[in-house]
Amino acid sequence: MTVVSTVSVESPAADPRAPAARLARLLDPGSAVPLHGDDDSGVLAVHGLIGGAPAVAYCTDARRMGGALGAEGSLHIVEAIEAAVRQGCPVVGLWHSGGARLADGVESMDGVGRMFAAMTWASGVVPQISVILGPAAGAAAYGPALTDVVVMAGTGRVFVTGPDIVRSVTGESIDMAGLGGPEAHGRRSGVAHIVAADEEDALRRARRLTGVFSHHGTFDLPALAEPRDLRALLPDSPRRAYDVRPLVRELMDGGFEELQPRWAANVLVGLGRLGGRSVGVLASNPRHKGGCLDSLSAEKSARFVRMCDSHGLPLVVLVDVPGYLPGVDQEWGGVVRRGAKLLHAFAESVVPRVTLITRKAYGGAYIAMNSRSLGATSVFAWPGAEVAVMGAESAVGVLHRKALAAAPEPERAELRARLAEEHRQLAGGIERAVAIGVVDEVIAPETSRLRIAQALARAPRARGRHSNIPL
Repeated sequence: MTVVSTVSVESPAADPRAPAARLARLLDPGSAVPLHGDDDSGVLAVHGLIGGAPAVAYCTDARRMGGALGAEGSLHIVEAIEAAVRQGCPVVGLWHSGGARLADGVESMDGVGRMFAAMTWASGVVPQISVILGPAAGAAAYGPALTDVVVMAGTGRVFVTGPDIVRSVTGESIDMAGLGGPEAHGRRSGVAHIVAADEEDALRRARRLTGVFSHHGTFDLPALAEPRDLRALLPDSPRRAYDVRPLVRELMDGGFEELQPRWAANVLVGLGRLGGRSVGVLASNPRHKGGCLDSLSAEKSARFVRMCDSHGLPLVVLVDVPGYLPGVDQEWGGVVRRGAKLLHAFAESVVPRVTLITRKAYGGAYIAMNSRSLGATSVFAWPGAEVAVMGAESAVGVLHRKALAAAPEPERAELRARLAEEHRQLAGGIERAVAIGVVDEVIAPETSRLRIAQALARAPRARGRHSNIPL
């Protein structure tokens, strides 16, 4: 690495938008070393430390032409990504840019294209994190979208074309926040994985994410020996919905970072530590759509599984799923195509991955949520959990439709209950799943942390050899 000392990145400049100032707040104090000399490219790239681990970072200069990218600035980003790949460390981009420089014409577009190619070549090789600190338009929108995780500050704005062009072309009137702000991309589009309160919060959370990727750690099994009553976090009635977040937080060590919490919220995905080891968590969330999988949640889950696999992060999958959400909108919205992405992601994954069925796993969603048939390392279940093609009550409604219709109204409920119990006995449920080996064991809820960690720790470390395409 060539060290150029003509750019000072040690002391924040007076203007808080200055790349030196922003990078100084991201990196460990005194650790930043520039990768190039001082210029007017509108980009500063540095090597430094985040949490004591090596990292490469770059920042667009909002003070110069609104942070617009020319060929030279794009080249600095390419060089930063290549440096990260050589060193095997994360690369973090801080974005506040109007996109390609208009005056540079095709030269700037060629530079941006080379930047996109470098991001793609590095995908799945090193972690790439983007932090949106201001407007990020055009090329500065697609660049972050090619990376693993997008963190968006409250002042962040992401769009291909701004409100003025939208208004002139389509007649739609909208401001920058409505078009591409945190609400638009945190809840509606799913572009933003994390919506931060402000710039400092965005940088802090980028540091924390980088630490999860940089310091994988090892499982400290004795630290997990103390029982935690996780079952108490679920409602007494198996029919009642609940928010899975408290269960996930209690399962993890602390500091869990949920990704895309408001988009496709019927599944939860995020990164954290279990017994000191970095892991990814994918969980059904019955608070939204009863925990059903649908087209968007399958796509969200698939991309997350592939990201964890490409970066060697073991997976913990919590399952309480009644099936795929039915309906015309789902079929026309590509639930078959998008659902297949999740099947493909798990079947191709090689990292250790453990499934815990807490209440139920029905139908195609049972298969899709890291079943043994797709290569799960271990599958556990809590007492009383159900595994079936569908719920017993729904099944008898299909299998015994004529008998139920013929029964007198006062006797119908009793008949349905009796047939449902007979179906449970015939189908076998969790007992049959254990007997044929698709569920390894029914475990006590209070031992779940330890049992999951033990299963992950026993499995050989592995890492997928594929990119993390933005599905």
